Amino acid sequence: MSTPLGLGHRSHKWLGRTVTDSVTGKRGLLRAITLDDATHGHMVAWLAPEGGGVEWTTDPSALHNPSPVTPDTSAKGER
Repeated sequence: MSTPLGLGHRSHKWLGRTVTDSVTGKRGLLRAITLDDATHGHMVAWLAPEGGGVEWTTDPSALHNPSPVTPDTSAKGER
């Protein structure tokens, strides 16, 4: 279960890691999990594309295939 981080943001064990969005098939850096007014208060995942570009949102349940944990990632509970 995720915990509140403030301002509608939630924790997630893959924050700071590159993941695959199964809806679009794209990989991106998981930047945030937060409430989104556009989806009537549902949680959304914010992803930044590898190499730069326009961020996008997806349902958190669409996230899979996280990059391996490294000293530079912020994954908690997987070390």
